[in-house]
Amino acid sequence: YGMRAVNSILVAAGNLREELSEDPQWDETKIVLRAINDVNLAKFTVQDLPLFEGITNDLFPGIELPESDYGELISAIEECCNRGVTVAPNRVFKLEPRPAFLRKVIELYEMVCVRHGLCVVGETFSGKTASIHALAEAMTLLSERGSSFMKKTKIFTMNPKSVTSGELYGSFDENTHEWKDGILAVIYRDAAKDPSTDRKWLLFDGPVDAIWIENMNTVLDDNRKLCLMSGEIIKMTESMTMMFETEDLEQASPATVSRLGIVFTESKNIGWHVLRKTWIDGLSDRFAAFSSTGSNGPKV
Repeated sequence: YGMRAVNSILVAAGNLREELSEDPQWDETKIVLRAINDVNLAKFTVQDLPLFEGITNDLFPGIELPESDYGELISAIEECCNRGVTVAPNRVFKLEPRPAFLRKVIELYEMVCVRHGLCVVGETFSGKTASIHALAEAMTLLSERGSSFMKKTKIFTMNPKSVTSGELYGSFDENTHEWKDGILAVIYRDAAKDPSTDRKWLLFDGPVDAIWIENMNTVLDDNRKLCLMSGEIIKMTESMTMMFETEDLEQASPATVSRLGIVFTESKNIGWHVLRKTWIDGLSDRFAAFSSTGSNGPKV
């Protein structure tokens, strides 16, 4: 355990203490164990979970945690999955809310509550994009229904490897020496100046590379400041979250990884059955749209 990991557990325990202080089922020992689980379970593989449970059982013998109450969040996630989750403009996919998928979405929610910088790591078809957007839509849905705990969530997605470092952060013109803002600088500044209480997630969807990720260290630590080459320093607000979606962290340094909360997803938890089921369910919508045009079908 590094100091940042311990600090995350203390923050989670403090939030739980404030939330569950009047519940007699939750004493301090159970709150600490719940905080340790919430912060750490998300980053473990399937093989590591039994080992971690054995360690916690040795440290907290005979302690059984009461069932966690997430209110209407789980039902809202299921509703969003059944009606379709928008993962990109004009790209809506119906999802199968399996228990393993719901557990990862809840782990992502717990991580968002205690970290302002986190990374969703996993191979293709492990549910990274689906879990992020399903959680955002569920939180927005509950906010629209009057929930005081959930806030409307906006996601600003960018691919950091599709542009150069200068186009991402900003650069000086070689001829005029004028400063030109990059994509991240513009989005980050607009989100920081937004006075609303809506949650703003800045999502970096692409490979993590040491070329650009190391410049994030001042944002991901407790300073929460983006320092640009122009000398401008932009402070992150409490409603902002830096989120990374990648397949691995091979190119990230330990200094960066230690600043991030990790949510690890595996395709084996999802399986291929859900892909088949959602594909079959989507066929009816496609055929309905096809038949409404009055066409007899393609000619071969």
